[in-house]
Amino acid sequence: MNTYVYIFIMFAVTYAIRVLPMTLIRKEIKNTFIKSFLYYVPYVTLAVMTFPAIVQATQSPIAGVAALIAGIVVAYVGLDLFRVALTCCATVFILELIPMIP
Repeated sequence: MNTYVYIFIMFAVTYAIRVLPMTLIRKEIKNTFIKSFLYYVPYVTLAVMTFPAIVQATQSPIAGVAALIAGIVVAYVGLDLFRVALTCCATVFILELIPMIP
């Protein structure tokens, strides 16, 4: 019985999040703070989903963190996404070959 209550609550929250903004906000948003907040929401959501997966996808969290740092450095230098991904994969591969990393 509780399962149906949980499913209904999840449905109501998801529906409210999607429908209320469409029905309540009909004019163009002119507030710069709200516009900038809404601009960054997709990036923050992607980061929240991606960063834990990067660290937990490897056998060793240390290799995942090292690959994350290497990827950030390579991306900051200005290389394209393929080279960033290649650097991250190579970092994890090399660090997981070392038996001392737990």
